[in-house]
Amino acid sequence: MLYYLFEYLENEFKFPGAELFQFLSFRAGMAIVVALIVSVIWGNKIISSLKSMQIGESVRDLGLAGQNEKTGTPTMGGIIIILAVIIPVLLFAKLESVYIRLLLLSTIWMALVGAIDDYIKVFKKNKAGLHGKFKILGQVVLGIMVGGVMFWDSDIVVRVPHAVALEMGYPIVEVIQVKNPRGGDEKVSYAYVKTGLTNIPFMKKNGFNYRNLVFFTQDNKDALYWIFFIPFVIFLITAVSNAANLTDGLDGLAAGTSAIIVGVLAIFAYLSSNAQFADYLNILFIPRSEELVIFSASLIGACVGFLWYNSYPARVFMGDTGSLALGGIIATLTILLRKEFLIPILCGIFFIETLSVMLQVSYFKYTKRKYGEGRRIFRMSPIHHHFQKLGMHEAKIVTRFWIVGILLAILTIITLKVR
Repeated sequence: MLYYLFEYLENEFKFPGAELFQFLSFRAGMAIVVALIVSVIWGNKIISSLKSMQIGESVRDLGLAGQNEKTGTPTMGGIIIILAVIIPVLLFAKLESVYIRLLLLSTIWMALVGAIDDYIKVFKKNKAGLHGKFKILGQVVLGIMVGGVMFWDSDIVVRVPHAVALEMGYPIVEVIQVKNPRGGDEKVSYAYVKTGLTNIPFMKKNGFNYRNLVFFTQDNKDALYWIFFIPFVIFLITAVSNAANLTDGLDGLAAGTSAIIVGVLAIFAYLSSNAQFADYLNILFIPRSEELVIFSASLIGACVGFLWYNSYPARVFMGDTGSLALGGIIATLTILLRKEFLIPILCGIFFIETLSVMLQVSYFKYTKRKYGEGRRIFRMSPIHHHFQKLGMHEAKIVTRFWIVGILLAILTIITLKVR
């Protein structure tokens, strides 16, 4: 909203400083600052409201150190993150952007699914919360919406050389001519195409097209690749949102890890929306995607601001309201940026946490069938509880997980050049 106000002030009155809002870096910086302010200042009021409504966590006795002290700590604190994301996005982003609208929809949708789960746990005194099939249904619906919009919306395109678009038969939305990036006075022709192109890491020829999966059709591959693409989007959103939910087991773990992940996605959003950087790094240039930088910046500020109250010892928990929303947003961002094949690396902490649960459950069932009693690989899963059982302090576990997350983030950035 402020973007449009200052655009009007600049055009009509040449208002001093109004042109700053035309710079992506300024709007992104302001989005982080406002998100931090909202989460820190309003966070205290929201925590007080949650306490007054007696929206507190009921902790199961798992024999973990410091567990009993957490009983009664306000939950549903994910509301703080959601507000701290939405407000700066509304203030500083271009709201006509399909990317912003889709991310706002994803944020609100998954927050509502998580809030219903938290409501059932707190007010209905049902520790199981929302039935698993309804959670999955909510994630599937979001996956259909994200995949459908990416497939059908004509504003979501990628840029390729015009000659390549003609050779490959990509559906062309628009043809433009730009200055030759390699120098000279001649202009180069590019096409904005509507196709399933994405990037894959570690490959010199790093382009992959989902339409190749419908090889059994001779014609209309670009009209049919949704058969594979949309289910894959559903799988990613379901997997990442559930993984973020599993990770939210220690004070500050999910929020800090998410901030690191989104920081990398903000870098990718900036690079993918800049034609020169995209050409130099040989990644897809995604026209009109620069607003993803604003959204990512807002989410970074929201997560870091939430840590003000969620770091050990936590004054508030995000609950499923926050964890499911964070996972859904991160998955949607990676898909929109066409970096979904980097999820196992970038979201490595989420991946490890989920893998530890899968291994634990599978091994327990296998040994129970074979030996008559179930055996465990870890002392407890998810794996952060395993380290608690080993006697490691909660704050140390979280800090070390953050360090691993930073290393994975650096590795993800390095994939831009390692091929």
